[in-house]
Amino acid sequence: MTLLDWLVVALYLGASLALGLWVARRGARNMAEFFVGGRAIPWWLAATSMAATTFNVDTPLYVAGVVARRGVAGTWEWWCFALAHVLLAVLLAKLWRRANVMTDLQLTELRYGGHPAAFLRGFRAFLFAVPLNCISIGYGMLALRKVMEGLGLLQNLQGLPGDDRLWAIMPIVIITVAYTAVAGLWGVVVTDLLQYVLAMAGALIVMFYALHEVGGLGAMVEGLHAAGKSAHLQLVPRGEDALLPLTTLLGYLGIQWWAFRNSDGGGMFVQRLSATANEQEAERATHAFNILNYVVRTWPWIMVGLAALLLLPGLEDPELAYPTLMLRYLPPGLLGLVFASLLAAFMSTVSTQVNWGASYLVNDLYARFAGVSEERKLMAAARWCSVGLTVLAAAVSFFMEDVGTVFRFLILIGTGPGLVLLLRWFWWRINAWAEIAAMGAALVIAFASLIPAYAGLGFGIKLAVTAFGSLAVWLPVMLLTPPERPEVLEGFYRRVRPGGAWGPQRAATGLPPLDDLGRDLRRWLAWSVGILGVMLALGALLLRRPAP
Repeated sequence: MTLLDWLVVALYLGASLALGLWVARRGARNMAEFFVGGRAIPWWLAATSMAATTFNVDTPLYVAGVVARRGVAGTWEWWCFALAHVLLAVLLAKLWRRANVMTDLQLTELRYGGHPAAFLRGFRAFLFAVPLNCISIGYGMLALRKVMEGLGLLQNLQGLPGDDRLWAIMPIVIITVAYTAVAGLWGVVVTDLLQYVLAMAGALIVMFYALHEVGGLGAMVEGLHAAGKSAHLQLVPRGEDALLPLTTLLGYLGIQWWAFRNSDGGGMFVQRLSATANEQEAERATHAFNILNYVVRTWPWIMVGLAALLLLPGLEDPELAYPTLMLRYLPPGLLGLVFASLLAAFMSTVSTQVNWGASYLVNDLYARFAGVSEERKLMAAARWCSVGLTVLAAAVSFFMEDVGTVFRFLILIGTGPGLVLLLRWFWWRINAWAEIAAMGAALVIAFASLIPAYAGLGFGIKLAVTAFGSLAVWLPVMLLTPPERPEVLEGFYRRVRPGGAWGPQRAATGLPPLDDLGRDLRRWLAWSVGILGVMLALGALLLRRPAP
């Protein structure tokens, strides 16, 4: 890193801070502005923010590690979520926007009633905002430390008091929390636009230089064949030399996307959808996100991971391939720009997770259970929660070592409740006890996967055990407990008017559903084929493979 590189990084950090503080006056008005942007964020800005949020600094490291260990087909680990995200675009986005909630957990007490609903809302708010959110932020910090280690930046910090890894990430974290705590969601989404563009530019630059070093796309493909790594090029695993077990692929496509706790779009995405003006804007935002996330950003990382197999053979930690290639091949100035692009990816995700976690703590715990309604107190709590979550996540990050392992554990621990979360929109019989049972069973089974005798199973088998083990618990619990009170179900139906099995509520209210569920499911199938088809066709073209 030369002086020119550091000037580029400083320019980016200054621009991000200035942009975030520029919108601070709007975000600081009240809770609605701070957490859902006053419901005035345009669809294209919401879409870019969603894409930037899922593009963390860990992502290129994670993809490089997956490609080295399980080939291109290994990326079905996150490609499979396209099925859930398309479902969100064609069906669920408009339902969330009609619900008109500030957080997705607020829906809990609209859909269910009584003490079980209150307990479920409070417990999930704490669980997702603090332990799970801090682990997620923490492994982004782990990835940033790995990038800095790969660039040799931590060597310059030796001799400082305390842990040099903490000093390395602290300035970036402070800047991120500064505009997040002051400007709220507007600060997050406006800086996300800059950060997504910069992050994609950085990925394309690294891809260009890596491919140049191996002699181009054709030479890379031929080199991988010659090196006995043809299986790494498979888009879909097949044959005896496949690096991804078939059971794992079936687990991704047949279980993971619908069993995961965000299968209905809950969490950070709902915050963006709630921030749009209406349900049409919410649907446009999600469609645009799917294109940005799966079609646009997939292949630069994979190309870098494949090139690294030839340029860095035998690399002990394949997740370090990305920063190692940066350091080895990028000229001064561009190295700083790409490092700034990784900082951008990190900051966009952390700012979103901090603001989202604070929304749970303030809206779903402090305001709900402490009975606080004064805007001044709620805004102060929102800022303190933002700072506190960041500090806790930084502490958690020091206990992590492998980005891919943490990513898969987060998937596993969230697998199980997804089917209940989907069905609650379309079947009146789902009650709070079913969701509580599904979440509790999934947590127990996921932590049981750490037992040595269970840890040796394939990831696809673990997904199946968690998903269907949870189903075996929550379904009888639902049937043995009473349904929600008629007034609760009718109130929810009046507000959202979904399609599906709502016969008693339609009869009681006299209101027809606003959606044709059959038509929307056909649209889901068509859009899924479109998004995944274009993505795979691009890969087949780049890798000189027959198109599946």
